[in-house]
Amino acid sequence: MTGSFVPSGQSPPAQPASVVRLDIPGGAEVTHRDVAANGARFHIAELGDGPLVLLLHGFPQFWWTWRHQLTALADAGFRAVAMDLRGVGGSDRTPRGYDPANLALDITGVVRSLGEPDAALVGHDLGGYLAWTAAAMRPKLVRRLAVVSMPHPRRWRSAMLSDARQSAALSHIWGFQRPWIPERRLTADDGALVAELIRDWSGPRLPDEETLATYRRAMCIPSTAHCSIEPYRWMVRSLARPDGFQFNRRMKRPVRVPTLHLHGSLDPVVRTRSAAGSGQYVEAPYRWRLFDGLGHFPHEEDPVAFSTELVNWLKDPEPDR
Repeated sequence: MTGSFVPSGQSPPAQPASVVRLDIPGGAEVTHRDVAANGARFHIAELGDGPLVLLLHGFPQFWWTWRHQLTALADAGFRAVAMDLRGVGGSDRTPRGYDPANLALDITGVVRSLGEPDAALVGHDLGGYLAWTAAAMRPKLVRRLAVVSMPHPRRWRSAMLSDARQSAALSHIWGFQRPWIPERRLTADDGALVAELIRDWSGPRLPDEETLATYRRAMCIPSTAHCSIEPYRWMVRSLARPDGFQFNRRMKRPVRVPTLHLHGSLDPVVRTRSAAGSGQYVEAPYRWRLFDGLGHFPHEEDPVAFSTELVNWLKDPEPDR
């Protein structure tokens, strides 16, 4: 059984394997297994051989959000691995360790556990925040960086504190600061709020009910809602704490690997102007790509366009600034 802790008053966790160890479209046989890293176990889904591309999901999802990209990357000659972040999907649910510095060490630890010298990191939403962090903290383990729907952590902090419209767009994160109520809301009615959030944050190309049901079931695995919220609690509560100031200073270290920054023009969660200034923290080729007519989940809303952009950039030996 995947390691878990159980918050007071909740029942022991059920085995999540049947919920999260899923097939992907197209009939490709993805390999599911657990790897040890940074004092925990992490579930990964793997397909293909070649240079490692490690895919990092956001909220309120799990590895399956990259199902289309796993196939596209494997077909393009890459070893595509999608991991469940700490506390989500099939990975360990630990009582602590949800600050971004530790979560970034989870990611680079998985790279090492996979026996690779480095990886191209592709992160969406929270996964993007952690990919930025890993590239700054462990640059030797990051070959390239692709971030989706998330500004650089210093831009995120600045926008939360100085941009009223961006702060309002992230109202769900402010709501996460209450104890236990957000967890109960996320799991009420079999995760109905998860489906509501994904619909609200998407552009016109809405996910079907089967897709939404998959994410709802994954969120309802015991302890998942709590663990999913904990990183956002740290991000807000640390704004005025010494550990937050220290992390913000650490993020002054520039990213020195080629970076692709992808964003949907209709993203209601992260405003385009919040994300677009992140290039100032990259001292390497930086490419900004705005997808017209897409929302917060461009990799799911238009997987063909997204995967084409990503694969072409990964295969470009000299990406331009």
